[in-house]
Amino acid sequence: MLRLTSLAAVLAGLLLTTSAQATRIDASTYGYPISNPFEATISGTPPNLRPSVPADEDIEQSDYRLSLHADGAKRLPDIFWNGTSLPYRLAQQDGPAPLIFIIAGTGSAYSTGTAESLKKLFYGAGYHVVQLSSPTSYDFITAASTSATPGISSEDAQDLYRVMEGIKAQHGDLQVTDYHLTGYSLGALNAAFVSHLDEQRKSFNFKRVLMLNPPVDLLTSVDNLDRLSRAQLRLQGQSASFDLIFDKLARYFKDKGRIEIDQALLYDFQDSKERLNTPTMAALIGSAFRFSVADIVFTSDLINRRGLITPPQQQFNYGTELTPFFQKAAACNFRCYAEQQLLPMWQAKQAGGSLPELNQQVSLHALESYLKNTPKIAVMTNADDLILGPGDLSFLRQTFGPRLSVYPLGGHCGNLDYRVNTDAMLEFFRG
Repeated sequence: MLRLTSLAAVLAGLLLTTSAQATRIDASTYGYPISNPFEATISGTPPNLRPSVPADEDIEQSDYRLSLHADGAKRLPDIFWNGTSLPYRLAQQDGPAPLIFIIAGTGSAYSTGTAESLKKLFYGAGYHVVQLSSPTSYDFITAASTSATPGISSEDAQDLYRVMEGIKAQHGDLQVTDYHLTGYSLGALNAAFVSHLDEQRKSFNFKRVLMLNPPVDLLTSVDNLDRLSRAQLRLQGQSASFDLIFDKLARYFKDKGRIEIDQALLYDFQDSKERLNTPTMAALIGSAFRFSVADIVFTSDLINRRGLITPPQQQFNYGTELTPFFQKAAACNFRCYAEQQLLPMWQAKQAGGSLPELNQQVSLHALESYLKNTPKIAVMTNADDLILGPGDLSFLRQTFGPRLSVYPLGGHCGNLDYRVNTDAMLEFFRG
């Protein structure tokens, strides 16, 4: 999915001490300037408060592809002609160095802005960096998922682990001193399950694992975001459609003379006369999530020929008109996807079970004992994170203790590139 304090206070929550208390950062000294969690989620951090990181031209990096399915294109409809191999990005140092995997958030590809920001941070600190797409992204579903039905966290972890092992084999000459793992949003939840799997398989023996703004209870988080997509939009006393939102963006872009959309520009946009109000920002965040879910719904249904969105006998190729199918998929939120596609698949393997039972198995609650007793895993989150529900922060405090840092502001992942946060991330991985 999107502040100057005492550094010692921030780092205390990430160091593996014996205190049972999570670190809570004082809002009066934190210094992050955006108090509205919706605006923080959209705009991120003002450029002058971000760390100094290498420019793209100073990073030795390339995009690669990994083929994982022996049947390749035979298993996919023609419309997914570019989905037979999984793309990823590797930035490598000149000599031996630790390697960190970054798992992207819901529906996101490996090359999205947050993954890029984290890559530059860690590369600048001397790490090899591998950027991975989310198991819920189109490219991962088509090229790397064994079921083409993401959402079963343990199975998604197995798919991710297979990808990581494939990348390790593909770059056998890369000199790696030790392995680390991080993920943001849903990618943070994925990271916890991957770390748990690695305890048995030990291909990487991850030294440190950092979860950034993870969901605790998966259905609670997606329900929170779905409610945002249904927010009643009112601008200047009139009901507003998304056409009006994009009209405002268009006027701003016309004044600026460019149409690049990144967090720096969105922060600038929110400081202009065209700024979005809180209900509009909420709806924009929720709708962006809803579009990501629609992509999952459509792709999973079509590959598995379930007939819920796409007629099983219809041939889909380059010329197929997809708008009607996307509209139908967009009408199905994540809970709908879970009930219609995820739950039946899980029930077939478990000989039954309810949606609440499934949710328990795919959320952090399933790993509570492991997470409580594994000192190498830490969490950074925000008190105003949009995806957290009642009791979620309490669960994190009870489970992680001093390995949890709770920042007072930042919304959902909005402060990941704030200097205080990035300094704390680097200190955690340095141990």
